[in-house]
Amino acid sequence: MTPRTAPAVGLLTLDSPLGRIALHAEGDAVTRLEIATAGRLSTDGLPDSPTPVLRRAATELGEYFAGRRTAFTVPVRVAGTPFQEAIWQHLRTIPFGAVRGYGELGRATGRATAGRAVGGAVGANPVPLLIPCHRVLASDARITGYSAGDGIPTKVWLLDHEGIAHR
Repeated sequence: MTPRTAPAVGLLTLDSPLGRIALHAEGDAVTRLEIATAGRLSTDGLPDSPTPVLRRAATELGEYFAGRRTAFTVPVRVAGTPFQEAIWQHLRTIPFGAVRGYGELGRATGRATAGRAVGGAVGANPVPLLIPCHRVLASDARITGYSAGDGIPTKVWLLDHEGIAHR
């Protein structure tokens, strides 16, 4: 029997127009993206340990913020409940500059009246930006919340960056 080695675990912190971002990886996939809240990250004080997939994610994020990228190709791996994973899969299909409503996502996953559950799943997305949860608005284009970074101001910046109308 050949001994198994643990997958490479990485951390890379980078600056962005939204503030600092911490990228986490296991093996060949990004598993978490954290946007600083009030200037702080949960990894403050930990040394970076970049991996190839984290370097690739940092490059793609830099291109996105510079307006040269509209879709991410870096591999991500997320784990949640079956419902959360279904919602996250639908989020991945929302193109740059487009939005979906909470009800639309609920209908797409067979739970048309599960607005709160949809909102909870959207808010639990462990890799915001890479899985574009900021592209979800209320049916009247209202911003109802955002759990990454500094909340609604972070979402407003992202929507404006993509030219998405909102209120």
